[in-house]
Amino acid sequence: MFGVEESLPIAASFILAGIVVLLFGGDLLIRGAAALARRASLPPLLVGLTIVAFGTSAPELVVSIDAALSGAPGLALGNIVGSNIANVLFVLGLPALVGVIGTQSKGVRRNALFALAAGIALVIVSRDGTISTLEGGVLFALIIVFISLLAMSALKARDDDPLLAEVAELEEAASKGSMLTTLVSLVVGIILLPAGAHMIVTGGTSAAAILGVSDAVIGLTALAIGTSLPEFATVVVAVLRRQADLAIGNVLGSNVFNVFAVGGAAGLAAGAAGLDLPVPDQFMRFDFWVMLGASTLLAAWIYMGRNVGRLAGILFFGGYVAYIAALWVMNPIQF
Repeated sequence: MFGVEESLPIAASFILAGIVVLLFGGDLLIRGAAALARRASLPPLLVGLTIVAFGTSAPELVVSIDAALSGAPGLALGNIVGSNIANVLFVLGLPALVGVIGTQSKGVRRNALFALAAGIALVIVSRDGTISTLEGGVLFALIIVFISLLAMSALKARDDDPLLAEVAELEEAASKGSMLTTLVSLVVGIILLPAGAHMIVTGGTSAAAILGVSDAVIGLTALAIGTSLPEFATVVVAVLRRQADLAIGNVLGSNVFNVFAVGGAAGLAAGAAGLDLPVPDQFMRFDFWVMLGASTLLAAWIYMGRNVGRLAGILFFGGYVAYIAALWVMNPIQF
């Protein structure tokens, strides 16, 4: 297609353009769906914890589903694992070099454990080299459990959970606009999401073939960073506005949704096609453990009652640079 398989610049442009289309489409989908739900008089809490929460993970979800159905499991899982690593080490680490990210809210501790548990669950279901339809269903069921716990926290007015505050802010912003704007946003978002996902998968698999590396490497690096950009932007803005307590809730919530919702959906999609989702060997040898190490480090930092400041920023961001370097050393480019 347009020389994608022969040209690295074209393949890279497909990935970049796909990420832009994907993120723009995801934003439109959230705004359209949330506004439509509010017009149907659905409770704001229900809208925030379902449509908005799932909508923010829609880019990762459609990419992983498309990759799973296209026979590119490395992209599907690399997107999930790479995003979770980037969210902790890059998304929190780099902004912490210029501002402090608070970790003292009670909800943050619970969500840090959930994020760590999600990572452990992904490793467990992947231990035999595949994620079956049943295992994908179990992962997806766990996101319902997580949302239910968030709902119970909200109903008990425990508003110290920054993830709930983040969801509420997104829901309020997304639900404004006329009926025409709502419908246009919804339709365009629905069209752009799969289009962007397919562009990314096409560009990612072509780039991997041209560079002589696995598609997992593309998923763990370019794709993971690209789909983590909304979280990065949120953290940077929160730090600059001195509202950084909200930032960590966004990151932890994203990591939980990536594993349970996105990983579960990818496993179910592969199962619907009559296949188990294969797990590349590299993940069990290296990447899963980096993901768990980053999640454990963040959880320990939070439970020690320490904010993510400059020291943590140096440690986290330095760790991410080391991880990317190790990844490319282990997977040398072969033109």
